[in-house]
Amino acid sequence: MTVVVLGLDALDPDIVDPDVHPNLTLSHHRSIETIDSAAGEPATHELWPTIITGLPPADHGLLLGQGGVGWENPLLRHGSTVADYVIPDGLQNRIGAWILNNTEMDAFRTPATYYENNGLSTVFDGVESVPIGVPNYVLDPDDEDREHQLRQRLGEYMDFDPDAEHTHEAADRGEFYEKCLEMVMVRIARTRRALRGHRHELVFGYTSGLDLVGHIDYDGTGLQARAYEECNDFVGELRADLGPGDELLIVSDHGLQDGMHTHEAMVASTDGTLVETIDSVTDVRDAIEAELERTDHTPAPRERYEPGGDGGEAVRDQLEDLGYM
Repeated sequence: MTVVVLGLDALDPDIVDPDVHPNLTLSHHRSIETIDSAAGEPATHELWPTIITGLPPADHGLLLGQGGVGWENPLLRHGSTVADYVIPDGLQNRIGAWILNNTEMDAFRTPATYYENNGLSTVFDGVESVPIGVPNYVLDPDDEDREHQLRQRLGEYMDFDPDAEHTHEAADRGEFYEKCLEMVMVRIARTRRALRGHRHELVFGYTSGLDLVGHIDYDGTGLQARAYEECNDFVGELRADLGPGDELLIVSDHGLQDGMHTHEAMVASTDGTLVETIDSVTDVRDAIEAELERTDHTPAPRERYEPGGDGGEAVRDQLEDLGYM
């Protein structure tokens, strides 16, 4: 039995509709409070560490540089301790935009060792768990899937300008949309594989595809609505993989409308008990741990295959007839 958490960045409680998106709302869903960064809006870079630790950003220490691009970046990490004192906010904005548009750096790649080194515990501690793409919780910096690779190449598909009215723009929205939905498919597929492996108490997958599509659809071309419909289908496949005793919890870090982050997040679950105690992004960890403690989610070993009574002779005969043996 497994608790599956799926992080859908920017899933908006005001956009989901149980009649249209039954797999995004599940049996129970509700809006929850989120936390604004110093830039005045919720920030992915800060919020997923909050979700996995239960701590506000000031306490876990992974804070956003002004302008929407994470300052915790390998290129700048050694200078980050003095950056806020010697580099004006506007220049930090422009440097962050340059990083996104012109390098292969990924702003969400803080190693998991950061937490242990800073005395921080997470929802993954003490249980058989697998984190899949969780922002700023990276077990192996060399382990990159398709979403990591696409995010590193975002500068080829999207420009980021923190000083523009609409900070994100794609030269070819159709192509960019396809890349983002590929991200979603890859991460949900990895989450499904981890669930079907029956080796974990907690599977925690994450994808940023909805967030990226929402940013470039600031003028309502219908791409965001289409992305919700496709995500609903993809999550339906994950939901169909749930076995007796498995639970699915969907979590967002904020909403997104008209191309901008909104100040409301959401949760949805196959079990109402999982969502009823979540009022804020800071409550998600406690709710997951309570579910793990309430029900035995010890990984169940796969049933051992026992050959049939004929010892597989019929199969062997057929393979011989086909020339394989």
